[in-house]
Amino acid sequence: MVSRPLTGEEHGAPALWRLTGAASVAAITWTTRLVGLIAVLSVVLPAGRRGMRGHVAEWLELPQDATTGAAAVVLVTGVLLILLASGLRRRKRRAWQLALAASVLLALSHLGLRHVLGAGLVSVALAVALLANRRHFIALPDPVTGRWRAVRVFLQLVVAGLVIDFALLSFAPRSFVEPMGWQSRLGEAALALIGISGPAVFHVMWMDDLTASVGLLFGLGAVLVAAYFLLRSAEPAPHVTAEEKARLRELLDRNGERDSLGYFALRDDKFVVFSKSGKAAVTYRVIAGAAVASADPLGDSEAWPGAIEEFLEVCRRHGWVPAAMGCSELGATVWARFDLDVLEIGDEAVVDASTFTLEGRVMRGVRQAVSRTRRAGYEVRVRRTEELSAEELAELETLAATWRGSDTERGFSMALGRMGDPGSVLVTAEQEGRVRGLLQFVPWGTQGLSLDVMRRDRTADNGVNELMISELLLRAPEHGVRYVSLNFAAFRKLLEEGRRIGAGPVARMSAKVLGWASKWIQIETLYRFNAKFQPAWVPRFLVYPGVRELPRVGVAVFEAEGLGGRSQWLRRLLRR
Repeated sequence: MVSRPLTGEEHGAPALWRLTGAASVAAITWTTRLVGLIAVLSVVLPAGRRGMRGHVAEWLELPQDATTGAAAVVLVTGVLLILLASGLRRRKRRAWQLALAASVLLALSHLGLRHVLGAGLVSVALAVALLANRRHFIALPDPVTGRWRAVRVFLQLVVAGLVIDFALLSFAPRSFVEPMGWQSRLGEAALALIGISGPAVFHVMWMDDLTASVGLLFGLGAVLVAAYFLLRSAEPAPHVTAEEKARLRELLDRNGERDSLGYFALRDDKFVVFSKSGKAAVTYRVIAGAAVASADPLGDSEAWPGAIEEFLEVCRRHGWVPAAMGCSELGATVWARFDLDVLEIGDEAVVDASTFTLEGRVMRGVRQAVSRTRRAGYEVRVRRTEELSAEELAELETLAATWRGSDTERGFSMALGRMGDPGSVLVTAEQEGRVRGLLQFVPWGTQGLSLDVMRRDRTADNGVNELMISELLLRAPEHGVRYVSLNFAAFRKLLEEGRRIGAGPVARMSAKVLGWASKWIQIETLYRFNAKFQPAWVPRFLVYPGVRELPRVGVAVFEAEGLGGRSQWLRRLLRR
């Protein structure tokens, strides 16, 4: 962790993420979960079921079917409140509206049960608390919502339940159920959706139980699945307009020298928000309810606070969790002014090409790899994209996609996601006229390059990547390049400290865990590879609101970088 600088209030900047009423929102969130749990237990537990006839239900002379229907409503509403708690924690206005309606419905439903003095009164108290704290729930619906999908799914499940029960009643033999008209069969199927018995007369109990179970299952499923689509944390499809891209390029032209990751802000799968002055911008992507910004804001560092304020205001309006991945030390310091936590997550390897050489004992491993691949007949070509024809560029794009090895394009904060941008440098390793390896570097100001793509044919000889990087570094001065940014080494300091003689048990255990994780994610492998070129290590940081939100931010970051996160089918479902 880095030491925290002065807070936003001390600098005169508003801490937009820490809104007033945070304690009230937290209390209401947990109360909603508790009320929902009590409602579910009041129906599910044997003690609750035994008390379903009595008190108010008897005073009002309600029939048993009404009590059963009330129990079904209580059960559904209780589960719904538990689901709504997540939206309330994000201050969603829609979640507040639905929670208020659910708490009122829950109170009314308990009139048909024995527990009117229990969960019924608690739900009334929840409704009062929601009304009293209405001003805190101001987050807008997500740009992509599921309200029409929710309606469609609800109707589909309801109709499916009706059709199945109607068919069961229509084709059941006379020995199972008393014959009746289609209107009565339809009425019986409809009432089964809410757990109420209809006009059907059953001769066997299992047939009665079957139709009731099917109806109630589809009825409950319709409400809960529709609620999921309505309340889910939808993910808006990212889009940057041509005008916004032009403004981002202007910022890069003026201030692109400062951050080696600045050019990656031009990815196509991002949103962008500018400061009021237009001198700075933050690019981000929304994943799993978190808005993840990449690297430092673009533009003049003095204007960064204005861009960050606008970004946090967008997060506040939509109830997103703000985060920033891959910040420099200066960027992390500015983000921390807004009452956000900062975690060092690794180091970027930056090589000074003006002093790079293959001579010396420390470069022996790289020198041997380069000599070996050269003897195998490999030749390296270093070209600007403007020097390639459209056919050559298309061929390299095809090879890069073929060699990727997975359906997911990895990288977010240090990847562009496309090839052939003006000013980029392509490095190819060819053997007997056939391309066997490929690197793409994007511009870093006027004197630097940042590694974007590193691919090679799986049948190529070991050492091809070392050969291509070494040749680029040696020829960099010919192209007016001094600094080259290589791969990011995650948790480099933990690996180094854990491998040292005399390291403590915590450091050794951390290094062992990272070594184990390297079997699936290239952590130690990338670090060892980068270290071969004797780079300067530049720390990079993760910015997040607090420990409580770190799991959500972690899932969003891992998914953005193509390293995991949620399952593929769930991601596709949320993006439809």
